[in-house]
Amino acid sequence: MAARLKYFLLSLVFSILLIIIIRTMILSKHPNASNPCLPSDLDYITADETMKRRFQKAITFQTISYQPGNYNRTELSKFLQYLLKEFSDVINHPLVEHKIIGNHSLLLNIKGNDPVLKPYLIASHLDVVPASNDFWEVPPFEGRVQDGYFWGRGTLDVKNGVMSSFEALKFLLKQDNKPQRSFYVAYGHDEEVGGRDGAGQIAAYLKSQGVKLEFIVDEGTCIFKDAIPGMKIPYAIIGVAEKGFLTAELSVHTAGGHSSMPPAETSVGIMSKAVVKLESCPMPVMFDSTSPAREMFESFAPQVPVYLRIILANLWLFGPILTRFLERKPTTNAFLRTTTAVTIFKSGVKSNVIPTSAKVTVNHRIHPENTVEEVISQSVRQVFPDIGVSPDTMHYLELTDAVYRFMPSILTPEDAKRIHGFNERLGVKNFERMINYFYHLMRNADAASINTRQLHHEL
Repeated sequence: MAARLKYFLLSLVFSILLIIIIRTMILSKHPNASNPCLPSDLDYITADETMKRRFQKAITFQTISYQPGNYNRTELSKFLQYLLKEFSDVINHPLVEHKIIGNHSLLLNIKGNDPVLKPYLIASHLDVVPASNDFWEVPPFEGRVQDGYFWGRGTLDVKNGVMSSFEALKFLLKQDNKPQRSFYVAYGHDEEVGGRDGAGQIAAYLKSQGVKLEFIVDEGTCIFKDAIPGMKIPYAIIGVAEKGFLTAELSVHTAGGHSSMPPAETSVGIMSKAVVKLESCPMPVMFDSTSPAREMFESFAPQVPVYLRIILANLWLFGPILTRFLERKPTTNAFLRTTTAVTIFKSGVKSNVIPTSAKVTVNHRIHPENTVEEVISQSVRQVFPDIGVSPDTMHYLELTDAVYRFMPSILTPEDAKRIHGFNERLGVKNFERMINYFYHLMRNADAASINTRQLHHEL
């Protein structure tokens, strides 16, 4: 009996090792690479001084969005008029129809030769988040080029996308070849506060015209450099599913009173306990065989050292170990689960008065494999365990089943912190690459057949 058990265990270990080796070898193969875009190519776009000057000027417009319906209309109007003037050859081209929507958003329709081919849409936005001069090395709206970088608010989010796509379109229309597939370029003006008046109205207009899109490309994840230990090359991460967004407010009300005679529990204390429960019991990790994050990490295997390749190629075995490691960093933890962040805590008006109420605002970013109901249910059960519970691209989702979120900027983890933060900047070479990316996207989308199969539905 003991001999049989020993033989069985040895066979099991051998089988597992064999599977590990085979999968590691399979996932060591590099995918077939396309021919690279080179400066020596006849259609390579070099970012000349005029293009750089235009981008610098774009940064100077303080197109700030504060709240839904509250944005700097004056600066948005100036920026929009600047674009219409600087790219007048695009606006007035016989293949281009332009429409101003919601007073400040711009929609371009580029007519292709083949009306049978479904059009696609490239989306970006004109507005930015607020920025003061404090803590910036270069004033955020000066538009300065320094040390090989464009500095300023919007250089990463996302006037880089606006200007590079416009430059690419300008170059494309100078060529003799008319596009086969029609396409749209949409520039909303209030994406940073939900996009209701910009992308929302653009989408409503397209829907009213009966437009159905082959796919949409919008801002999203970038090309990350030095983000994965041992990764040999920068890695482009293209978003194919988007997290949902849920903001909830919790409130508690008590009798209050004077601080010299405090009750056993105050509203601040009760709410603090609720916050602790929320933060100490996160939503579960979503890393099964159908998880987008799992597929993404498996795709890294050919580019990492052997010891990491063994792990990434065999997540069926090492998945729990990897997720433990990924959970430790906020950037990678966000790929794995619905995240919960307590962002606002309000209570009290005076040091010697016990407040009668306390409120917190909780922001959830919902994983594509979770539902809003699941998030709310878990949150309620965490705070009240003894009760029962009853159960800017988002605007375009009715127009297509295929949405890709990607911004072709090479960023290090340190660079990524600059988005919505201090000292936002974009490398001059990065800007040139972005122009060429959008140009080649427009050219490659002319194929008669495009595979936009998705494994996961949008949330």
